[in-house]
Amino acid sequence: MSRTVFCEKLKKEAKGFDLPPYPGVLGERIYQTISVEAWKQWQQRQIMYINEYRLSLLDPDAHALLEKEMEKFLFSEDSVLPPGAGSTN
Repeated sequence: MSRTVFCEKLKKEAKGFDLPPYPGVLGERIYQTISVEAWKQWQQRQIMYINEYRLSLLDPDAHALLEKEMEKFLFSEDSVLPPGAGSTN
């Protein structure tokens, strides 16, 4: 039987994770309150940030930026697309 959670991002019951998808306290919070569907949405958004800001995943500052944006995307209404993302210019 699959695990379900009330997803804070989607505001509905949805399939949850079998294990936390991210390490530490934040990973546990995601495990408890975010659905697999919402996490997949974050992964798509994360790609936009990596591309728009030309982030190197070897850079600790890039990881810090992505973690901050992940928290905003999953847990608040303040999330916005990176400048230039989604534009057709």
